Amino acid sequence: MRLKRMLKRVVWSGLVLLGLIQLVPYGREHTNPTVRKEPAWSSPRVRELAKRACFDCHSNETAWPWYAHVAPMSWLVQHDVDDGRKHLNFSEFDAPQRHADDCAEQVEEGSMPPWFYLPTHPQARLSDAEKQELIAGFRLMFPERQGRGRGRREDD
Repeated sequence: MRLKRMLKRVVWSGLVLLGLIQLVPYGREHTNPTVRKEPAWSSPRVRELAKRACFDCHSNETAWPWYAHVAPMSWLVQHDVDDGRKHLNFSEFDAPQRHADDCAEQVEEGSMPPWFYLPTHPQARLSDAEKQELIAGFRLMFPERQGRGRGRREDD
């Protein structure tokens, strides 16, 4: 009986806390600024694959899922989109994109799209052939810098 009462308090406390964190405004700033300029795509197919696998975090065309409106998930989604757009934004190629030439390497290494994104975005799961198409297209679009080793960049 005592355990049941304690469990009830824990559940109610959790629900109250969940309700209170909804008042934190971060994670509700779901904006999709105007698309200013896209890169010169190597083919329509490469754009289609990038749109499926990359655009939610790396463009101004984010599709905000329902859970992006509920804290604490909204905080995580907003952070990932903000961070993704900061590093590479396919909608703002009128400004320098410091990580554009890393696209092929990121897809090839399997770090993009990230593993935690794929369960809720099955359309982003590319077949091996589609990954190779995307990698080849990115290599044509963004030649990799010469003399650079693998690993994180200093300006990350």
